[in-house]
Amino acid sequence: MSTRRGKTGETPGRRFKTAIYEQFARVSKALASPHRIELVELLAQGPRTVDALARLTDMSLANTSQHLQVLRAAGLVEATKEGLFVTCRVSDPTVPALLLALRGVAEARLAEVERIRREFLAERDQLEALDEEALRRRVRAGEVTLLDVRPPEEFESGHIAGAVSVPLPDLAKRLSELPRDKEVVAYCRGPYCVLAVEAVTLLRRKGLKAVRLSDGVLDWAARGRRVERPGRS
Repeated sequence: MSTRRGKTGETPGRRFKTAIYEQFARVSKALASPHRIELVELLAQGPRTVDALARLTDMSLANTSQHLQVLRAAGLVEATKEGLFVTCRVSDPTVPALLLALRGVAEARLAEVERIRREFLAERDQLEALDEEALRRRVRAGEVTLLDVRPPEEFESGHIAGAVSVPLPDLAKRLSELPRDKEVVAYCRGPYCVLAVEAVTLLRRKGLKAVRLSDGVLDWAARGRRVERPGRS
């Protein structure tokens, strides 16, 4: 490698490294916001309009658009206009993988993650010890009723094989569809999504045996397990 120094005193190698790390930093800066991480998590489930993202994140339309602009500038999100609506999606399969990696580092290195999780679940009487791997085996074997309680469009974008779509808002009026002699396992977007927590609370209150699968579709696929994608050829 050449060691000739330019007018600034930097070698070509140093200029190269500075320039490339600046590009890497654009990605980390784009994710340096809890709102933008949540937006990426939602878009990893499937495409969404800006209006839908604003509702799901409890943000104004203007704030949602600003955060999406940052994500688009970093190449993490793409957008297309369809009629009056702008639909966003993750730009590449590496983006959900990055989200899982970020979450994994936080879980491994930040004790606050586990404390917050435990407090939230304890308040809802859902902190019981579960053998997650045994639960996954039962799901794969079809020994439980597996409920996907996410919105229908997310289910259509991809769901755990064998799951039945019962969006959380519809669950109370569809209880009669669930067999009483089989344990119900509810899942949503992953370990920090609250939809499945609320579903299990409702199911137990109605007398059904129910537990939450902490995996979402991204986690399930990352384990090499089958995800069905009806909307794709």
